[in-house]
Amino acid sequence: MTTGLFITFEGIDGAGKSSHIETLARALRAAGRSVTLTREPGGTPLAEKLRALLLNDAMDALTETLLAFAARRDHLCRVIGPALARGEAVLCDRFTDATFAYQGAGRGFDLRVLSYMERLAQTGIGLGPDSMLEPDLTLWFDVPPEVAAERLAAARAPDRFEAQPVEFFARVARGYADRAAGAPRRFARIDGAQPREQVAAQMLAAVAARGWLPGAAP
Repeated sequence: MTTGLFITFEGIDGAGKSSHIETLARALRAAGRSVTLTREPGGTPLAEKLRALLLNDAMDALTETLLAFAARRDHLCRVIGPALARGEAVLCDRFTDATFAYQGAGRGFDLRVLSYMERLAQTGIGLGPDSMLEPDLTLWFDVPPEVAAERLAAARAPDRFEAQPVEFFARVARGYADRAAGAPRRFARIDGAQPREQVAAQMLAAVAARGWLPGAAP
């Protein structure tokens, strides 16, 4: 049976990551993979309800964090874990790195507490009772906060996070950089400020370099 593959897409709001998920899904399907597309917060009926609260209701950093991990646990149990057990490739728009970047670096929430909650929520999902599930690859779409802000301004009415000032997103961007520095083998940095075609090429090359797209040039 094909081994499951877990790839996450990360970056500040306006980085453009979400627009490239379907491109990678098509490439993986062409390579013979079954693919599950999902997102965080969200991905299950319960998690989608929590997403609506997170994006629209005022709350402090601890409440945000608790809701994010509650949604994540349900998502892991009901969608991500079962799909990986079936040998599928799971492509997820955001995962735990976003919590460290937004609630940790952005809001200033205690990173040690986040690490504890990460292990609590992600342990025992198909890998044994003591194993913490992590992505096999994290595609980090890195763009200057000013560029991301311009994109958001032209896109749609902002949610509670998208409406934050550029200084907030600068902190979030540093949070992503710190996570990437701490897990260099898992992260692949994508220059999201480049034209769309070049961004897609970088993404596909990063996946091909892992041997997950047979026939593609690494």
